[in-house]
Amino acid sequence: MKLVRFDGGAGARAGVVVGDAVVDLEPLGFLDLLSVVREGVGALARITDFATSAASIPLASVRLLAPIERPGKYLAIGMNYRKHVEEGAKLGIAEPKKQLWFNKQTTSITGPFDGIVKPDVSDQVDYEAELGVVIGKAAKHVSAADARSHIFGYFVANDVSTRDWQFHSQTMTMGKSFDTHGPIGPWIVTADEIADPHDLPIRCFVNGEERQSSNTGMMLHNIYEQIEYLSTAFTLEPGDLIATGTPEGVGIAMDPPVFLKVGDVVRCEIDGVGAIENPVVAEAR
Repeated sequence: MKLVRFDGGAGARAGVVVGDAVVDLEPLGFLDLLSVVREGVGALARITDFATSAASIPLASVRLLAPIERPGKYLAIGMNYRKHVEEGAKLGIAEPKKQLWFNKQTTSITGPFDGIVKPDVSDQVDYEAELGVVIGKAAKHVSAADARSHIFGYFVANDVSTRDWQFHSQTMTMGKSFDTHGPIGPWIVTADEIADPHDLPIRCFVNGEERQSSNTGMMLHNIYEQIEYLSTAFTLEPGDLIATGTPEGVGIAMDPPVFLKVGDVVRCEIDGVGAIENPVVAEAR
């Protein structure tokens, strides 16, 4: 099942994709996808029954929005693909001894086809294609063996990074959290649709040029290990988002480095999940 937030002209709605159309879930009482995530399996069953006979809207006629606009947490892991660690080493970045986590402020989240703003304060805006995870049920002290049962679904993420600001502090949060630097979507694919989240080809293109090409099976710390590690410290709650790391091929590691500029178009795609495509736009004052 593909669940979306969309605007067909009457404001944000929650919906389910059926073929080339979307069914509005407001008649079921779902005003956003967070409420669907919180209800869980029961919600999915009701949506399945409802969508078989409900009226639909052509998908091409609506604007897709970030599936979850303001999660409680948006957490991201760094240096989680071997070849990305190797390209980082060439830049003087040491391999982490533990899982390396940082926050993306939730105000960075934007839609799957919305603009990425290049801020006036930096010329070092970079892309990072990643598989995103939506937590479905609360997780505290969850083992890796049980972690899959806590996943609601998956999405495509671009962990846009303002590199010079990223290194202003060890937490990296400033450079990872500029407004619009968290495109996600185009929808949430429910977990039952993905047989193995660790066997998904992942790619990133800038202006049609392939920059990143890998497979989620190349993660150093798989998704279940990530959930185990995080839930050791704090509770992951329904609707929390996790970005699971990016493969090699980022702009800062090119020789010479190549950063995003106004007019560029960045496309991130993951087989079985979908694709997001965002133009880079100038900052408005």
